[in-house]
Amino acid sequence: MTSSPSLGYTESGPSGGGRGGSGDNDDDDIVCLESFFVNRNYEVSTFTFGSHVIPLFCLQSASTDYDLTGQLVWPGAILMNNYLSKNAEILQGHSVIELGSGVGITGILCSRFCNEVVLTDHNDEVLEILNKNIELQRSSGTIVSAGLNAEKLEWGNHCHLDQIKQKYSNGFDIILGADICFQQSSIPPLFYTVTKLLHSIQCHESKFILAYVSRSKSMDAMVMSEAHKHGMKINEISGTRTIISNLFGVVYEITLN
Repeated sequence: MTSSPSLGYTESGPSGGGRGGSGDNDDDDIVCLESFFVNRNYEVSTFTFGSHVIPLFCLQSASTDYDLTGQLVWPGAILMNNYLSKNAEILQGHSVIELGSGVGITGILCSRFCNEVVLTDHNDEVLEILNKNIELQRSSGTIVSAGLNAEKLEWGNHCHLDQIKQKYSNGFDIILGADICFQQSSIPPLFYTVTKLLHSIQCHESKFILAYVSRSKSMDAMVMSEAHKHGMKINEISGTRTIISNLFGVVYEITLN
């Protein structure tokens, strides 16, 4: 694991793919989603990570509404699941909370190894498909070792945070986020939420694992800045740098200083 990384967007930058390409505009604050449309016709797709096969209800394309981007599986989730499936020992016997779970592909993989997994999203429509996918795992006879639940969590929402901390009073060993950095306005509440969750965990080895996909320089800088502002240390996990859907991706381990 290497310390004090710089995020991976270069001058030429990755192009195309993913949630709208990064292009050459360094000042892009958001990712263009013009090609997506509202759609609730979910179909079951199958995803394989090592020996683990995960059936999921999801879409191939989603709404132009950022709140509904959780209806599909994004490149960073594939990056995260590839990493976790090869390093399952970091999950064994632990409790996990995932932020911005979307269709639940990462948390559902974690449920094969963990004691407890809580999947979260703030959008009711996304929570609906998330719960459908939890039921799908149970009905398909998949071996799930963890308690697997979905909860509403809007980043920065004190009420939501308090409810989760009260309901899961033992806290969580690991916080996960896979491809969840798209709007600059969401980054401060994201890191506020992570900080509150980390401070509520008694274990000094608790961590936030972020599968990050670079789409603009301004977002790269903001993620790093907010982490440091909240007293966090970012370490790039060795061997995770990759190009996925024509974009630069990497997995970071983030801890409190």
